[in-house]
Amino acid sequence: MRPAGAKVTQQAEARRGIRAIPRRALLTYRTRHVLWAFAFLAPAFVLFFFIVVYPLGWALALSLQDWSFFGAKRFIGLGNYVRLWNDPLFWKSLGISFKWTIGVVPAILMISLPLALFLNAGWLRLKSLYRTGYFVPVVTNIVAVAFVWRWMFDPDFGVINWFLGVLGLPKPGWLADPAWALYAMMVVGVWKQIGQAMVLFLAGLQTIPQEFVDAAKIDGASPWKLFWKITLPLLNPTLLFVVVILVINAFRVFTIPYVMSAGGLQARTPGGPLDSTRVFVLHIYDIGFRQFQLGYASANAFVLMALIIVVTLIQIKLIQRPFEY
Repeated sequence: MRPAGAKVTQQAEARRGIRAIPRRALLTYRTRHVLWAFAFLAPAFVLFFFIVVYPLGWALALSLQDWSFFGAKRFIGLGNYVRLWNDPLFWKSLGISFKWTIGVVPAILMISLPLALFLNAGWLRLKSLYRTGYFVPVVTNIVAVAFVWRWMFDPDFGVINWFLGVLGLPKPGWLADPAWALYAMMVVGVWKQIGQAMVLFLAGLQTIPQEFVDAAKIDGASPWKLFWKITLPLLNPTLLFVVVILVINAFRVFTIPYVMSAGGLQARTPGGPLDSTRVFVLHIYDIGFRQFQLGYASANAFVLMALIIVVTLIQIKLIQRPFEY
């Protein structure tokens, strides 16, 4: 039997002219909305599957096989991973990528953050002009940039060595010298990404409430205290995002070492003189598209992906800690 209260409620709704919706019709209505939602999401899901999921699964399966592109595939299990563990060139290229990351990322942070603070100053005029000028390298074609910088670092005809000669300073071999080649390319990597980090920091600075800054100034906080106790803690989410993006870009760097090392006025190997600029992605490219060892290249690529995930998680754990006041 139905409760007496339910019958009274239905009678009251009937008197007010409200027709109760049957439970079956309500479920059908919800189901229809869910189906429509999936219908709108289906193109994105399909695109994500064919662009991300399927290639990732295919590459994972390929990393467990021995395949030279021209012959038949042969399943070898973890053989490719055992091989890269014993490959000295794998460890060398991985070390070069770590060196690139350690050299480029802190330099970008130390330049872009003060630059963003400067461009966010209230007394500065022509802010849009300065911001545009610093952001131009970000939108400039990376291949063209690498070619121009390769000419500038040329030991015989480059403008940098010409300028050093005018000052009476030693003229290094730069890209032809294993001791200098990687550092010369790091300069290009830093120059190319300063504008991107600056804009992100500038956006984060503009979200800080001005009331906090004014209150700290009234309390007599020095510029350093204002930065360390107010600006930096409130900028922490932006700092985390910028550091993660820069580290991922550093491990994925390819175009600058490839263009500045290959060909040119001196005959160079893809990894630069004595493989001194053989970053990890360039190592994967050389194995996969020059030596056609696609299974081994896929194993190296998955190691890179795992490394980026681990390093990103470590950064999130370290940088997300709240600042102590």
